[in-house]
Amino acid sequence: MEVLLEAQDLRKHFGALKAVDGISLSVRKGEVLGFLGPNGAGKTTTMKMLTGFLAPTGGQAMVCGNTVSTGNVAARKRIGYLPEGAPLYGDMTVRAFLTFVANTHGIQGAEARDVVDSAAGAVHLHGVMDQRTETLSKGYKRRVGLAAAILHAPDVLILDEPTDGLDPNQKHEVRRLIEAMSVDRAIIISTHILEEVDALCHRAVIINKGKIVADGTPSELRARSKYRNAVTMLVPAEESERAASALKSIRAVAKVEAANEGDYIRLTVLSRGNAEIADAVGDIAAVSNWKVAQFSVDAGRLDDVFRQVTEGQ
Repeated sequence: MEVLLEAQDLRKHFGALKAVDGISLSVRKGEVLGFLGPNGAGKTTTMKMLTGFLAPTGGQAMVCGNTVSTGNVAARKRIGYLPEGAPLYGDMTVRAFLTFVANTHGIQGAEARDVVDSAAGAVHLHGVMDQRTETLSKGYKRRVGLAAAILHAPDVLILDEPTDGLDPNQKHEVRRLIEAMSVDRAIIISTHILEEVDALCHRAVIINKGKIVADGTPSELRARSKYRNAVTMLVPAEESERAASALKSIRAVAKVEAANEGDYIRLTVLSRGNAEIADAVGDIAAVSNWKVAQFSVDAGRLDDVFRQVTEGQ
């Protein structure tokens, strides 16, 4: 597939602080990339360099073969950008603001009305088009920002926390929209919500202290989790200590974690080297006649991998 967005050894220094320290990545047409990292990791700084809002100290960003810079209009017009906080002109109505954004892209008259109407419909803004943006809720302001990012049909979308402030129904709608738009675009989503990576992203990059520390599909990242192939089961509280002791005797078991859930104890059985232990655990539970209420095998946990690579655990 065609590479639409590429970063080559991007760096940004603020005095002695290396906010971004040599990030290289590419995003292909049809791909949604999750861009993750703890606060202060350099995500927003990287996104500002990818969009031309901030000049890099070193390296470069390329969009559709054009080098991104503050002065390269040909590159920047191929990008749709939803920044953190969705800054808007508060005294403008939603319609006036979106029309203004369309005009800045050189879209005028009837065509501007059409693209504004289409973008507003995509994110369900028609009920507030004649309200001033300063009167809108945080969720509606976020939707106005998203409409402004997509109305000129860009090849590349860069979205910083696109579902921030949205209720669960609105989040679902925005995720469906992003999924539909990804068919013929490259999309980067910066998010703190790991469920969005599973729901939307074909690939995820995790950065920490300005460097990439993990890059892979969600399933590849989960495979790095200590919970990969772990078995979780609910057993009556009175059986839990005996069950945990028996499970620790299995050669491939590394650890048994216990959590109180009222009359039951949730036992999470971790394996050595992510070995498959479900059959062995199931066999010993059956032979011992434990009253197991639930039994599941873990595919691995993204939050666990996130902590590993950003905290060095």
